[in-house]
Amino acid sequence: MSKVYYKSEEDIEQLRKSATVLSQLLGEIAKEIKPGVTTAALDKLAFDYIQDHGGRPAFLNYNGFPNSLCISVNDQVVHGIPGSYVLRDGDIVSVDGGVELNGYISDSAYTFAVGEISEDVKQLLCVTLESLELGIEQAVSGRRVGDIAYAVQEHVSQYGYGIVRELVGHGVGFKLHEKPEVPNYGRRGSGTKLETGLVICIEPMINMGKAGVKFWDDGWTVSTVDSKPSAHYEHMVAIRKGAPDVLTTFSYIEEVLGKKN
Repeated sequence: MSKVYYKSEEDIEQLRKSATVLSQLLGEIAKEIKPGVTTAALDKLAFDYIQDHGGRPAFLNYNGFPNSLCISVNDQVVHGIPGSYVLRDGDIVSVDGGVELNGYISDSAYTFAVGEISEDVKQLLCVTLESLELGIEQAVSGRRVGDIAYAVQEHVSQYGYGIVRELVGHGVGFKLHEKPEVPNYGRRGSGTKLETGLVICIEPMINMGKAGVKFWDDGWTVSTVDSKPSAHYEHMVAIRKGAPDVLTTFSYIEEVLGKKN
């Protein structure tokens, strides 16, 4: 992971443009999330969409990663490699994407339900998304990374879920992974001080069962140790005084899901 990079107002506006393309892409992905679709087809959609909008898939060839999206299904936590897997009713699927536009990199993720999912899995998704929102509330100038981490941990722990510790959020913008690391557990008042110009990704990775994970032989895929489902949501946030500036949005996804329902 590289050093801390602070962004100017101009940089942040360029990052917002990159984040908008990514957010719109995830809205397009939402239209295709249904039984019978392969994860490879979702990846092809992403590659074409990003190229058509003047960008480059930030994940493609990053440290050798072979695709434009990380697509992680059910007990896969993150970094799943798209392929021949066919989505089935009752699956949950985390879609994590990145866009480089004019040299500025955005990063965001959303966990989708495929068809009808069980009530306990619905709760996992809901709690994980709520924890992201609570973490974002702490992402203002003058606070610390530990305040974000504690907000996520405090909410999730009430439900007995496992909080993944081996993987964390991060700084972003000029590079895909910058400092500081942004874990989903920790103490209030600890860690890097949040200052104006810092742009970070907050991304709770929450397991229905144990917190532990296992790393696959493919060098990328990470799954839960007990084969129970995992949820993952991610937003990109610019630190400012008074209120967080969330550069990515789930509004395009929510519009599609609202129409589906």
